[in-house]
Amino acid sequence: MTTRHPIAIIGAGLGGLTLARVLHVNGIEAAVFDLDASPSARTQGGMLDIHEESGQEALRAAGLHEEFRALVHPGGEAMRILDQHAVVHLDEADDDDGGRPEIARGDLRDLLLGSLPEGTVRWGAKITGARPLGGGEHEVTLADGTTFTTGLLIGADGAWSKVRPLVSDAEPAYEGVSFVEVHLHDAENHHPANTALVGGGMFFALGAGKGFLAHYDSTGSLHVYIALKTAEDWISTIDFSDTAAAKTAVLEHFGDWDARLRALITDADGALTPRPIHALPTGHRWDRVPGVTLLGDAAHLMSPFAGEGANLAMQDGAELGLALATHPGDAEAALGTYEQALFPRSEASATESAQSLLVCFAEDSPKPLLELFASYR
Repeated sequence: MTTRHPIAIIGAGLGGLTLARVLHVNGIEAAVFDLDASPSARTQGGMLDIHEESGQEALRAAGLHEEFRALVHPGGEAMRILDQHAVVHLDEADDDDGGRPEIARGDLRDLLLGSLPEGTVRWGAKITGARPLGGGEHEVTLADGTTFTTGLLIGADGAWSKVRPLVSDAEPAYEGVSFVEVHLHDAENHHPANTALVGGGMFFALGAGKGFLAHYDSTGSLHVYIALKTAEDWISTIDFSDTAAAKTAVLEHFGDWDARLRALITDADGALTPRPIHALPTGHRWDRVPGVTLLGDAAHLMSPFAGEGANLAMQDGAELGLALATHPGDAEAALGTYEQALFPRSEASATESAQSLLVCFAEDSPKPLLELFASYR
């Protein structure tokens, strides 16, 4: 007998978990399915700045804002901007205004997971496809061959969503920039010079078409993204299983950079992880399809240069949950209300993200980024 779930959320990322939590707070049950074998199957990335008007509002709707504040990283809102010669052009301390406090992504995910009833998330449940059955019902197939049906299917399953094809034929495209992720562990003790260079908050060292983005995180490590404006196939030319060779290949792009910046590569601990940057088309939207919708990266994948991805995913989850609570028994009205706000909001953020990418990797970088921050002040 096929199991039926009134609401099925595909993906236990920040957006899907926020949705499940807001539904739970409002007395609505949902089942969450995630491909990971367990909550600890993989690391959850670095630090996130959670914005007052979006991510923090979502946490208030989830009844978790106070608990969130207890987990923020003191000093994390500081910022430093350097050029390729390691000359500091901007050095701002954390003003502690609470507008964009920093938190480890893993801590935030654990907070959301811990707020849900046991068994809400089905781990090791990889979705391979979904098909409409009519009347807003859908059948979802898992990798183990089992299926379930649902009256409301929500794709919170990220960039390569298996739910998205039900509403849109859009696919993520390469944005012309690739990251290589590295870590410097126990930085204060083992990497004091690197720690002094990066500082306690967000760090940018930028030049023409390349740079370093780093953060001192809550574990005491330096989390560094080496960014390169490069062809999409560049990553495939490097054997990342050979750490020494990979470091040499990446260093070739920074031959004329200050040795202190190059040391963020040479001193890195462990493997280098390539991360090509993709995005959905700016303004991605779809016609209302009964019984299904998207949130987070599944709906509006964008580059990370506006710092909006996690915040938007959580805001999506909260607003969808509140819409469903406000329209009991009328999912289509709830989805219409949700998507009406989702589309213009995500388009504005995607536009900002695309523009910020150009700013960061301009030929005269970091000058445009400095001018941008000056305009905000």
